[in-house]
This record gives sequence, C-alpha cells and structure tokens, in this order.
Amino acid sequence: MIVVTGATGTVGSDVVSGLRARGERVRALVRAGSAVPAQWDAEVEAVAADFADPASLDRALAGADAVYVLAAVHPEMDAHERNVIDAAVRTGRRPHVVLHAAAGVGEHGEGIRFLAAHTAGFGYLGASGLPWTVLAPNGFYQNFLGMAPALRTGRLALPGGTGAVSYVDTRDVAEAAVAVLTGDGHENAVYTLTGPAALTHAEIAAVLGETVGHPVAYEALEPEAALAGMLAAGWDPWRAEGMVELYGLYAAGGASAVTDDVEKLTGRPARPFAAFAAEHAAAFRAETDR
Repeated sequence: MIVVTGATGTVGSDVVSGLRARGERVRALVRAGSAVPAQWDAEVEAVAADFADPASLDRALAGADAVYVLAAVHPEMDAHERNVIDAAVRTGRRPHVVLHAAAGVGEHGEGIRFLAAHTAGFGYLGASGLPWTVLAPNGFYQNFLGMAPALRTGRLALPGGTGAVSYVDTRDVAEAAVAVLTGDGHENAVYTLTGPAALTHAEIAAVLGETVGHPVAYEALEPEAALAGMLAAGWDPWRAEGMVELYGLYAAGGASAVTDDVEKLTGRPARPFAAFAAEHAAAFRAETDR
C-alpha cells in the first residue's frame, strides 16, 4: 500500500495515476468534501484527512508500506510534514517515506521560508528512524500557465533579476516520484529534480515569444513592486512574501544548478522548456493570433 498526501494537486494527482498505471495499491489523502480527480480509476482509495489532525493521519497511514509526503505551501507547512512523519512512525511498520521538498533544501533555507520549512521537515525525517528519500524539484514550468493572461499581452514581469533557473516539468517530478516509491536503492538519497537547462527569465520570454509568434518581453521587477502587485491581486501576505524571497534566490543564481536526476530515475531526459511551451502555445497566444 502506497499512501500519497497532497494527492489532488498538480504533482500528487499524477503520482497517483502513475502508481495505478503500475498496478500499485494507492491510498490518496484528500480534503473532506473535495472532488476526486477524474483521471483516477475506481481502484484508488480516497481517504479524507487533515494535516493538522493526527488521528485522521493515523487512519490514513494504517498499513502503509510507503508514504509520499507532499504538503501544500502554508504557514504551518513544517508542522504538517512532521505530523505525517509522526503518523508513519506510529504505524509500527517502518514505511519508506518520500519527502517532496524543493531544490536547495538544506542549503538555502536562511531567509527563504518555503525552503526553511522543507529543511526542518528533512531534518525531522532523518531523525525519525524511518527509511527515507527526498525529492527536491526546482520551480515548475506549469507555474507559467498561471501567468498566461499577462503573457498573452506580451509581458513577463517577475522579481527574478538576471538569474537563471533550471525549472522542471511537474510530470517529470511525478514520474520520478513513482520510480522512487516503487523501486529499490533510493534509501537515504536526495534527488534534485531539474529541467535540462537553466534559463534566465529573459530567455524564457524569448522562447515563449518564438513559440506563440508575438514578442514577449521580460521585465525584472523590484521585490517591493512585486510584493505590492501580489498583495493587490489578493495574495495571502505570508505566501506573497515567501514568493518574493524565493525569487530573490532565483535572482542571485541560487537555483541554476542542472542535474540528471530525472533521467537517473525515469530512464529518459527531462522535458525541455521549449517542448512545454509548444504544448501549451494556445494558452500563451494573444487573442488576435488564435
């Protein structure tokens, strides 16, 4: 039995589907009352649980042989990861725990709240006595789909400075997770999951412009301006401040390392950004060009 937390998210839902494609028994943690993704088959066992409710986690992890810990970005994210790890310990079965963290975990946590939370979870997992693996993906290509309205106007405005980032496709992350959850030899390993190249945001804008047939210009925002824009758009202040911190790491070049860990785990190279852009060109193309 493989238990997947964060199962209805972009990565988690694909992890569930990938495990089922291999014939694995899967228990997917969902929020009470939330819809089950249409892509799941009838054999997926969906269980309502809450990261802040240890009793619900105990029920959800009962009988688990492996657990994928994917906690959503949240002020209590580190506590949520700890709660799942504690529940895994209480099963008494020593399940293999695979922690979904982020590139730079254990290295760049100072002043970056998202990474600090994952670093705390990583340390807690290491001290738990459970067999463990950490998957540490960089930023996702799919994040740019959320910027599609601005990109359709020819503008990519972010506080990323001139730093390059080795963004990765979420599908590669999910496939790597499936490989680790179903394979051997991954205990006590940290895999940093990246795309095949580090691109500046100006280079990303150029790729998008070439793909959709209209210019896309990158504007390097000052952190204060970026934060004000997110708050004006209704972002939660904690999350908005955390995003500005993360882009500060990007601007400083702290997320530019490229690894072949996706290929090591999946047996094929990571998807390039240009292929992702071409696949989603309709989302980025201006109305007049459709």
